[in-house]
Amino acid sequence: MRILNFIMLVGFIISAGFAESQELPLFKGQFSSYSNFNPANELPWWNGIRYIPQLNYEVQLSESRRVDFEASTNIYGNLGINNFNKYETNGRIKPYRFWARFYTRQFVLRAGLQKINFGSASLLRPLMWFDQIDPRDPLQLTDGVWGVLGRYYFLNNMNIWFWALYGNKNPKGWELIPSTTNIPEGGGRLQIPVGSGEAAMTYHYRTADSRSLAENLMQFKKIPENRFGIDARFDRIIGYWFEATWKNMKKDIGLLTNQEIFNIGADYTFNVGNGLTVILEQLMAASGKKPFEFGEKTTFSLLNASYPIGLFDRINYIVYYDWKNRNAYNFINWQKQFNHFTIYIMGYINPKQYNVPLQYSEDILFAGKGLQLLFVFNH
Repeated sequence: MRILNFIMLVGFIISAGFAESQELPLFKGQFSSYSNFNPANELPWWNGIRYIPQLNYEVQLSESRRVDFEASTNIYGNLGINNFNKYETNGRIKPYRFWARFYTRQFVLRAGLQKINFGSASLLRPLMWFDQIDPRDPLQLTDGVWGVLGRYYFLNNMNIWFWALYGNKNPKGWELIPSTTNIPEGGGRLQIPVGSGEAAMTYHYRTADSRSLAENLMQFKKIPENRFGIDARFDRIIGYWFEATWKNMKKDIGLLTNQEIFNIGADYTFNVGNGLTVILEQLMAASGKKPFEFGEKTTFSLLNASYPIGLFDRINYIVYYDWKNRNAYNFINWQKQFNHFTIYIMGYINPKQYNVPLQYSEDILFAGKGLQLLFVFNH
C-alpha cells in the first residue's frame, strides 16, 4: 500500500509541470564484505556481504523547478562459524531508499522511504530521532522512514522543516516503544542564524504502543507522546555545540514516562603534521516518572581523534567511557583509499556486557575484543 501511494504521488508531481529536458537514469551501487573475529562471541568468526544498488532519475520541469527520484535496496547475508562444526546464517532483502523529490531554489519536498536527520551534535546525538547512524560504522548505514519531508530556505539563511510519517512499525532512533500502527506522526523544526553559528527548535508528536513491553510495565495501545528539542552550534576558534531533548508520555508507564538527553561538545583541528582533528562530547540520558527528576541516569564521554596519513590513508580512534558502569569502549580504524574501493582494518577492546549508545547493526559483534576487515567497492 505504501508503494502504491508513493507511485500515485510521483504521478502527481510529474503532472505538476511539463518536462523541458530530462536526464538518463543513473545506476550506481555499493558492494561491501567483512570478516570479523571475536573470541568472546559464541560464534567467533562472522563473515558477511552486502550490496546496495541505487537508481536515480531527474526531470527538469522548468528553469527553477526539478523533480528527481531515488530507489535502492539493501541486500545482505551473514555467516557465523565456530570450529566449522557450528554455524548460523541470516540475511535479508529490503528497501533502503525509495523516494521522489520536488525542489526549487528555496523549497524542497521529498516523499517516500528516506533518511531524516538533523541536529548540531557530531557523534552522540540526542536529536537522533529517526535514524540510528553509528559513528564507528564507515558505511554510515541506517534504515529510512516512510513519510513526507518539506524544507523552505529563507534568504537570510533561516529555514523551516515539516514532516509527516506513516507506517513505521519499528522503534526509531532513541525510541524504546514502537509507534501505534496506522496512526500518522509529525513535527517540524526551525533553524535560525545566530552570530557565528545557528540555533534550532524541534518538535515531534506521535502515538506509541507499549503492549510489547515487559509485563511489569503498564501496557497501552495508544499513548500520546510529545518530543521537544533545542540545539545550537558555533564556530569561533573552535567549533562547539549543545543539544538537548525532552520526551513526555501522556500516560504513566513508569520510568519511561519522561526521557531527557543532553549533549555538549567541541572540535578542533591541531596544526600537527597533516592535521589532527579531535572531537570531545559529553552525553547524559535520564528517565523518570516525572519530568526532569532524573530517576535513572546514564552518562557517556566520547573522544574521537582522526589523522590523515598522506592522501589515501587515514587513522581514526574513538573511545566511549560509561561513567555509570565504569567501562571504556575502544575502537580504532585504519582506512586505505584506492580508485574505486576502500579497505578498513578495525580493532576494538570493549566490555563483554555491551551497553554503548544505540547503533545500526542488527547483531552486536563488538562486545569483547576483536578485529574486523571491511572491503567496500563503489561503482
